[in-house]
Amino acid sequence: MLASSDIDRGEAPLLSDQNPSEMDALCPSTLGPSRPQRRYERFGEQSGTTVLQTLIHILKGNIGTGLLSLPLAVKNAGLVLGPVSLLGMGIIALHCMEVLVKCSHHLSAKLNRPSLTYSEAVQYGMENVSWLRRHSHFGKQTVNLFLVITQLGFCCVYFVFLSDNIKQVVEAANATTISCQINHTNQTQVSVPSFDSRIYMLFFLPAFVLLVFTPSLKYLAPLSLVANVVMTLSLALIYFYSVTNIRYPIDLPKVGRARDYPLFFGTAIFAFEGIGVVLPLENKMQKPKSFLWVLYLGMGTVTLLYISLGTVGYMCFGADIGGSITLNLPNCWMYQAVKLLYCFGIFITFALQFYVPAEILIPPVVARVSDSWKRPVDLLLRTSLVIFTCALAILIPMLDLVISLVGSVSSSFLALIFPPLLQILTFHREGVSPLVVLKNVLISLIGFVGFVSGTYVAIHQIISRSTHGPEEASYGVQ
Repeated sequence: MLASSDIDRGEAPLLSDQNPSEMDALCPSTLGPSRPQRRYERFGEQSGTTVLQTLIHILKGNIGTGLLSLPLAVKNAGLVLGPVSLLGMGIIALHCMEVLVKCSHHLSAKLNRPSLTYSEAVQYGMENVSWLRRHSHFGKQTVNLFLVITQLGFCCVYFVFLSDNIKQVVEAANATTISCQINHTNQTQVSVPSFDSRIYMLFFLPAFVLLVFTPSLKYLAPLSLVANVVMTLSLALIYFYSVTNIRYPIDLPKVGRARDYPLFFGTAIFAFEGIGVVLPLENKMQKPKSFLWVLYLGMGTVTLLYISLGTVGYMCFGADIGGSITLNLPNCWMYQAVKLLYCFGIFITFALQFYVPAEILIPPVVARVSDSWKRPVDLLLRTSLVIFTCALAILIPMLDLVISLVGSVSSSFLALIFPPLLQILTFHREGVSPLVVLKNVLISLIGFVGFVSGTYVAIHQIISRSTHGPEEASYGVQ
């Protein structure tokens, strides 16, 4: 996810505050073809990002821990239904991103502003409907709430991901050392010490706290570059191992159980929830009129990567696939290094994900205290938020279910439910065709059904595993 430092958080006058003549001047009923081009060019700056940089950011914003959990998602949906569903979800997610961009352009033209954030677009979209104007600020706060839930959910996932993978690496190293001792002393029985994954989360807590104390994300830029390189290398090795170790003959269910499908939805939408990077990236481009085809190329690449890794990962590990494919890698030194490298990348990415909720929640509180207390209060709040995410991860140390729950609860709203409804609100005055309304209602309905069913099944399985243990659970492998 792109850091919120790239987001213009300035306020604009409400549409209802403009008189009719001003509104007519700012928003003619039909925009000519030259108007969007002029708006696009006005958005761009010479200091903005290039097409290639924007494409890289799109790929980075959509490739993370969610990608590594997709083999389990394919298992929950089936070897045939899973890839087909991923393709359909990718198409819908891309369409919703395009809808959000077009709504932002339309509202920016009305407000005579160069750019809008996601939450501001929803706020001013509600301003277009008379009976929603008085509640428009609530719309903005709702989007910010789901952004906070999503980003803190990502941070919880990072705690669980790091603890599970580091735990495996440490135990593998201990087992190797003890094995050597056995061979040397001719001993026959040696116990390998093992710590609960929650202990590893507590070990990571001070490091994460210090990481979010970084005064500016620019200081993390060199480490972020290194993290991107090592994560790319790690992903290539994971892909190579999966492709070269597919289990033949392939005897896996083509369609999964119906009760497992909601977990597929939650995991898949968690992976596709990159809509938060769309407007910040478009607003920072040198030539924003090129953004849509860059978005198509980037999300097309992401969708193909998701489908291919999810499918070959499931074909490689079958029913034994874990909440992250890294948990299934062999214990040889090369793939233990892959886990460590990917963990390093995720560790650095934590600061970027954390920056968004911190910028939403902390400034209003800090603004209320005196100047001498601003810095201590800021650090205290950052520490409290990190402790909060760590506590949630300790309460639910189940990687696959945490990913599915976060995806179902918040990502479904941001990626599937809000954008279609925003299009109806944004173009309400110009008129929206019945077919477009029907299409948008269906997409939002899919998102809502996925939200309800995915949340219910994920919570049910969390309670089941907590009560009966992982051996009693029917979803995934610990």
